[in-house]
Amino acid sequence: MELAMSNVIRRDYYLQKLIDRKENGLVKVITGIRRCGKSFLLFNLFYDYLIGSGVKPEQIISVALDDDTFVDYRDPAELSKYIRSKLVNPDMYYILIDEVQYAIAKDELKAPETIRLYNVLNGLMRLRNVDIYVTGSNSKMLTKDVLTVFRGRGDEVRVYPISFKEYYSSVGGDKSEAYEEYALYGGMPLVFSKRTDADKMAYLRSLFTEVYFKDISERYDIELPDVLEELTDDLCSSIGSLTNASKISNTLKSIKGISVSGTTVSNYLGYLTESFLFSNAKRYDIKGKKYFEYPSKYYCTDVGLRNARLNFRQQEETHIMENIIYNELLCRDYSVDVGVVEISARADGKVSKKQCEIDFIAARGSKKYYIQSALNVSDPAKMDTELRPLKNAKDFFKKIIISKTSMKPWTDNDGILHLGLYEFLLNEESLDL
Repeated sequence: MELAMSNVIRRDYYLQKLIDRKENGLVKVITGIRRCGKSFLLFNLFYDYLIGSGVKPEQIISVALDDDTFVDYRDPAELSKYIRSKLVNPDMYYILIDEVQYAIAKDELKAPETIRLYNVLNGLMRLRNVDIYVTGSNSKMLTKDVLTVFRGRGDEVRVYPISFKEYYSSVGGDKSEAYEEYALYGGMPLVFSKRTDADKMAYLRSLFTEVYFKDISERYDIELPDVLEELTDDLCSSIGSLTNASKISNTLKSIKGISVSGTTVSNYLGYLTESFLFSNAKRYDIKGKKYFEYPSKYYCTDVGLRNARLNFRQQEETHIMENIIYNELLCRDYSVDVGVVEISARADGKVSKKQCEIDFIAARGSKKYYIQSALNVSDPAKMDTELRPLKNAKDFFKKIIISKTSMKPWTDNDGILHLGLYEFLLNEESLDL
């Protein structure tokens, strides 16, 4: 199947975030998985916006550290000299630095306070006519430590692969047809430039071997690359399933004959999430109001990458839909947990307690939503199973079930909103219907 793209997919949501932060006195740190469109956002969309608003080209200083042309500027001292040499008058200058992790040495990661790049950027920020934007593809370097090393002077904008709404706004047509294409190939921007299915598959497969695994191996000195690959395969094949390091370690030993400690697996899990390949959702006890230490659920940042890693052989529609919903909630800036509800049941005069899951607890500010993902709820028994945890949450937060249906949104007698998948994905206000 081939869907025609009408034009370049706009990233207006992220562009507006940069515009809103323009000249706010902070370093704008644009993070996200490699090849998700950060560079295009900064060097094309935002650049064009600046030019369109009257900024002169010479006021925009662009440095792409992953380009061999700028390899000398991976040295923070040389980068500082280059940028300062361009500041020739009191006009406002916009500094755009791509893939900033190339300017951070491995040994500096062990003691973030020693990272020279941060000192360079902090020094530049003292100048009144400088506005700085950087992109990076590693959360350990660019989110956790930003808050401490920038001492409150870093402002993160997280970018995700293209959402279904962004995709559909470009292709149009039949929603179900567009969704099936999206659920297969995901939202990595360059996949849409590939004309054939074979080319799309080959491109997505190559991202793991030529980009992600290579980056992780070089950055973290991976001693067991086979374990990293097997771990990735395991996470991809079991998206939305509860797991932890010791469980994965046992699986690798029993199924693959690979003996590796839970500690090593835990470290590798950290590398995969720090590189934005996966996100994990912790379990939260709704009634006890506490988090469970483990196990948790892992989701792929892009379902196309997930499918490619498994050679497009595991197309579990239920799990892929759940992953897409999870990613959409993250795109909308919700924090997402897995809900756990303890339900009491009486049988044969005995009361038993059972833990039931709510797929997602989505929270943003004062708002909180309990959300179930259900592919098909036409069977009354299936519907009852999906609704039971929501009904037993017994609080006043909004409860929603999302199913793959074209039915218009409706609310049942228990106050639970029934929402179609396409309505949810295409309408950012749908949770409040």
